[in-house]
Amino acid sequence: MPARRSPLPPWVIARRQLLGERIAASRREQQLSQDQLADRIGLERRSIQRYERGERDPRYTDLLLIADALSVSVEALVQQ
Repeated sequence: MPARRSPLPPWVIARRQLLGERIAASRREQQLSQDQLADRIGLERRSIQRYERGERDPRYTDLLLIADALSVSVEALVQQ
């Protein structure tokens, strides 16, 4: 994959981190470990870790699966 030509704007990074915090909080509410969530949706634990730390954006399909596994709406995870 080619490198991004310019860095992400700060507001994008902040929104990514907020998404990660919401995923983590919802996972904890469901009393799931990162391993358990990853197993439920067919990902590796390190992917969940990266999403929760705001290092990566989940693909849309993964976001749908995460929301379903956590019994929350996608909107609840991505709202401002």
